[in-house]
Parts: sequence; C-alpha cells; structure tokens
Amino acid sequence: MRIFDPHSHMISRITDDYEKMAVAGIVAITEPSFWLGEPRKFAGTFYDYFDHITNFERQRAAEYGIQHFCTIGVNPREANNTELANEVLERMPDWFQHPSVVAVGELGFDLITDEEETILRKQLEMAFDANLPVMIHTPHRNKLEGTKRTIKVIQEMKLDPAKILMDHNTEETIQVSKDNGFWCGHTVYPVTKLSPERATAIFEEQGAEKMLVNSSCDWGPSDPLSVPKTIWAMRRQGFKEETIRTIVWDNPIEFYSLSGKVDLKPGWD
Repeated sequence: MRIFDPHSHMISRITDDYEKMAVAGIVAITEPSFWLGEPRKFAGTFYDYFDHITNFERQRAAEYGIQHFCTIGVNPREANNTELANEVLERMPDWFQHPSVVAVGELGFDLITDEEETILRKQLEMAFDANLPVMIHTPHRNKLEGTKRTIKVIQEMKLDPAKILMDHNTEETIQVSKDNGFWCGHTVYPVTKLSPERATAIFEEQGAEKMLVNSSCDWGPSDPLSVPKTIWAMRRQGFKEETIRTIVWDNPIEFYSLSGKVDLKPGWD
C-alpha cells in the first residue's frame, strides 16, 4: 500500500528518516510552513525558508522516491508580530505558483489573540484569491475554543469548507470540524496529540470520509513513521484495506488536488 503523509515537517528530520519512510511505503508527503523553534526576526528568513521547502527538501525527498509537496504561510505562532507578518504577506504570493505549493498554511490560532485573527483573515483571503486550498492549525492549548473561533472566522468570510483542512483534530474537536464540512486531519504524535490507537478509534466512530492522518514529525518528540504505525493499528482492529487506503492515500490526494498540482492517482496500490 502506498502512503501519503499529508503533514510532515521534514526540515527538522535527518536524511535517514527519508530512507525509513520510503522503506515503510511512504511515497508522497506535504510539508507545511511552520515556526522553527526560535521566532524569526526578519522577513528575509521567511523567504529563505520558503525557498528551502520548495526546492531543497523537494530534492532531498526525491532521492528516496518520495514526492514532496508543501504549503506556504505565516504560522500562528509568529502571527502576533503583526508588523513582521504583514511584511511577509506582501511577498508570500510569489511562491503560490511554484509547482510544489499545494495549499496555504499552516494558518490559525496559537494564543487565540485578535492579532492572530487579523493575520488569519488576510491569509484566508489570499488563499482563496489564488484558488489554493487551506491547511488550518488547531491550537495546542484551548483547542476547542480555538477551533470554534477559526470556524466562526471562516463562516463570517463565507468561505467553502470543502477547500479547507482542519488539522490536529482530537476527540475534543473532531465532531465540530466534521459537522461544519471540513476535511479533518489527525496528527499521531507522542505525548501531546494522538496515539495510533486513539486515531484508529476516531476513524472507527467517524468513518473514512474526508479523514486524514499524519505524523507532523517536527522538532519535538515525534515519529516520521506514525502513519505506517497507524495503518498497523487499523489492521489490528479489523479495518478493511479499502478503508485504510481511503484515509492514507485517496483522501490526501483528493484534498491537495484542489490545487491543480497533484498528479498522483487515487486508488493506486
């Protein structure tokens, strides 16, 4: 079975991780823009980062037979520096036409501030103007509050939820994300997010429609093989192979194909 990990921060991983992912069956990934641990202080550092994930990481992945896509955005952790964020937004569309850029993101809330909402609204407008789908980051703290506020913003702007992936869902947020028509991402990540077993329980309850699972695999304690391990958990629970393939292959392709830049075939196995 081919696997598409729809959210993996490979800039934080060593080359050996690409090899392990390829051996485990991962043939496509999406790397969303995110913070780098230390808040950036200059717009140019964002631009260099955007170049890195659209070029160098794409090459690094290709050496292991992995197709690398990415998303471009100002992460909510850096949205409170509105002067810097607004400067970055002025040039950010320069990357939207790159063949590897399949969405705008990660966007959303961190501390759930008015400043974050301002930058969120601007980026949502930019994404829909560019006809790109959107990846939303639901916050680590006060997750349900932040998710509901994000949904309120999207509804006030009258944006189509079918073009938006609400990511990092847990048992706390999955129902409100699903009920409002979004694609629903689930991050299998030790300590702070979901285990393979918890993700599997969500899929068992909610079904496979518009459901995705990812590793995130960033600077924290994380595992680039989280998606293969979740597949193993689903098989142990008796999931049909067709259902598993829908979650780990067909759905990521269908969502990111909204960009018009994904040439992978749903159902390929």
